[in-house]
Amino acid sequence: MKIKNIFSDFRSDVFNALYLKSLRSALAEQNLSSLFMRLEKIVPDISDQYSCFKLDTRYLVTNVRGMHSFQMSLTNEAISLANKIPLTVVDIGDSSGTHIQYIKNIHENIRCISVNLDNTAVNKIKTKGLEAVFSRAEDLHTHSINADIFLSFEMLEHLTDPIKFLHQLSEKTSCQYFVVSVPFVRKSRVALHHIRQNIKKNMSAENTHIFEFSPEDWKLIFKHSGWDIVSEKIYYQYPKRNILYLMKYLWKMNDYEGFYGVILKRDNIWSSLYRDW
Repeated sequence: MKIKNIFSDFRSDVFNALYLKSLRSALAEQNLSSLFMRLEKIVPDISDQYSCFKLDTRYLVTNVRGMHSFQMSLTNEAISLANKIPLTVVDIGDSSGTHIQYIKNIHENIRCISVNLDNTAVNKIKTKGLEAVFSRAEDLHTHSINADIFLSFEMLEHLTDPIKFLHQLSEKTSCQYFVVSVPFVRKSRVALHHIRQNIKKNMSAENTHIFEFSPEDWKLIFKHSGWDIVSEKIYYQYPKRNILYLMKYLWKMNDYEGFYGVILKRDNIWSSLYRDW
């Protein structure tokens, strides 16, 4: 049994080392390394990023910080596009206030508000001296928050009705831009991974993906829901120009190849043609 455990630990260490090399190479290739290091200086400890598990290994921290770098590159672009001072940014589904801390450090004259339906997350953010609102994402329009930019990072896939949510934000708020990132999958699917794997335990919105759509299907949903795509990118967790490209298959099998991100602008040209909202 001890030999088996030693072998398992060794295998885990080898794979983690490969994933780390893949991430670092991918960040460099996609010009995100400098932003990664800047974010690391702003918030050195992101171990409490999620309520349901700790980021307690170098691989997990690098994995999540790389995702943050991609998300913040989109956020910085949206703030530049908004070209407005002062500016209000609302992070929907924020679990720790990390992105808010990034924004406040990089930009001036921006009011930031976090939104989450998990009281633990809301309290965690408030203890850092940041603004936070307890609300379901679907009910956000009822809080009269006048955001110039909404952020939603790895949140839409957790909603039972992402189309209704997107349409309500488009129709019932006056925001200029909406920055979104979701897991990148090549084929759309119903996720519900705990049911697929027959894991019978209590689940929450934070650790349950409902729908995982391909970029092509997300584009249709965005347009149908009242949004136009201003900018879009895919962040890959592996490089494309060296041997570590082969890590693509491990990422796809055990995690996600990467993340799909967009900057949206309100536009009801398609949603107004649908009569049964």
